[in-house]
Order: sequence, then structure tokens, then C-alpha cells
Amino acid sequence: MASATARAHPNIAFIKYWGNQDSSLRIPVNSSLSMNLDGLFTETTVEWNPQFVSDVVEINHQPASDLASRRVIQHLNQIRQRYSVTDFAQVRSSNNFPMGAGIASSASSFAALTLAATKAAGLDLPERELSSIARLGSGSASRSIPSGFVEWHAGYDHESSYAESFALSDHWNLVDVVAVVSQSHKTTGSTEGHQSAETSDLQSARVAGAEDRLKACKSAILDRDFTTFAEVVERDSNLMHAVMMTSRPPLFYWLPTSLVIMQKVREWRDSGLHVCYTLDAGPNVHCLCLLPDSAQVAAALKSIDGVSEVRIAAAGAGAHLIS
Repeated sequence: MASATARAHPNIAFIKYWGNQDSSLRIPVNSSLSMNLDGLFTETTVEWNPQFVSDVVEINHQPASDLASRRVIQHLNQIRQRYSVTDFAQVRSSNNFPMGAGIASSASSFAALTLAATKAAGLDLPERELSSIARLGSGSASRSIPSGFVEWHAGYDHESSYAESFALSDHWNLVDVVAVVSQSHKTTGSTEGHQSAETSDLQSARVAGAEDRLKACKSAILDRDFTTFAEVVERDSNLMHAVMMTSRPPLFYWLPTSLVIMQKVREWRDSGLHVCYTLDAGPNVHCLCLLPDSAQVAAALKSIDGVSEVRIAAAGAGAHLIS
């Protein structure tokens, strides 16, 4: 009998992951960039026990849904198979932010699960390997293993598809001010969306330009060049959502309030605020800004009808064990 508890943060992608070259291994069609979000986290405890007769999964102090249980157990099976673990496990996980609403709850969840499960099994895996294993549960979870500003190398097989830090969390005073416009669980999850991406006529064009956008975005972060950063981040987000909207069947994650915020952000930037927007697979708008402008951005967002909550997160740590 052994247990471990891990905490991991969700991440916001600046250059997006949408579509796989290998769905079974969640190997993406393009590399991506992201930032972990401090203050938002998933905390997961895993206990392996030879006396357990099945896996038991609890999320936010409730028995997990059938779908969530299946995904967690599939991930435990990967760890059992790859590292010769024979026991069943009890998994207890909780989030301090809305799940399934476009704030990357699966990223933090599977990063925390991976670290807790492998540590409880007596393994001490290097960060690169942890990132690859986390990817099997949720692609973006690979990016929640390292700390700060992260690049996920698309790769071409299990070992070559992993994420690593390229700048520490204190490199740039970038802040994500999240405008929560819906806490509802999205009807079409990211896993299904990745599978339908190739049905869009626009996906090949999005992927073709992804490497150039990634290079421009990474350079902008390293140079702390907000003007370039804002332009490429918004363009990349719009491209991903254009693919979603033109997939068959189409996916519309934006809500009317999402569009209002996106328009306002561009107006605020024109008036001198350092702010830009990006959206993951959900309606909530991540308003990326420099720390001195974050309070003004948060106050402006709170005044918009349809914004139920505003969360503020600086760049955060990687997945880590807690006592």
C-alpha cells in the first residue's frame, strides 16, 4: 500500500494544440506554447493497494461520472502496463476552478494524476518522461508538467512528443485575467474536437503556418515584446476557432459575451492597455496582459454583462508533490 498527492496547474496555450497525427498516443499535428496558471490547480491523491478489487475514482468529493472514470482508469492502465504495476488504485481529485469549461481542467487533472500515480508506485520519473505519460491522458497535460512558459514538441512517436520549460515563471510579468462567462460543462469535449479537426478545409492551412507562429510567439516572450505577442496569440486563437466552426459537424464554443469581450480587448489595446485575448475549447476568454494593467482589465471585465466571475493568474509552477 502506497499513496502520493500531487498538485498541477492548468495552462493557457498561446500557440494552440488542435488535431492529432496519432489519436491513440495523442501526438499533435503541431508543436504548441503555453503558460501554467498560478492559483488555479488540481490536487490528486492516488493510493495503490493489493487489497483493492477495482479502481475507484472520486472527483470533487463525489463519485466520478462514468466518462471521467473511464478516462482515469484508461490512464491508470497505461501506467500499469508501462511500469508493471499490478494493484488497483483509489483516486481522489479536486479542482479549485470550473471543470470542462475551457480552463484546461483535463490538463491539470492528468498532470497531477500522472505524478501522483507514478510516485505512489515507487517510480521517480524524469520530467520529460512524466510529460510524455501525462500526454496519453490529455494532450495538453504534457504542458502542465514543466513550470512557467512551456513548449510542447509535437514529435513523431511517444518518446519524442513531450513538453519542456523555455522560460521560468518569473521571466515576464504576464498575467492571465480569465473572464468566466460559463461554468457549464461543454457538450463536445476536446477529445472529440481533435478527431473532427481534419474535416475542416482550414486545418491544413492552420497547421502549415503553426511553426512560424510558434517561433514568432516564443521570440516575443523571450524578448518581452508584447505587441508581437498580442498579434500572434490572437491570430492563432482565431485560426483554431475557425477550424472548429468549419469542422463537420461544426463546433461553436463562443457565446455572445465571448465576442463582446474579444471586441473590447482590441479596443482596450488600441487605447494603450497591454492586453490581448485567447480562447481554448470553451467560451471563457483569457485576457493576457502585463501586471501593471491587470487590475484595470479585471475591473473592466467585471462590468460586462454576462461575465459571472474573473480569475487572475500569473505564470505558475509545474506539477509537484505535496505532503
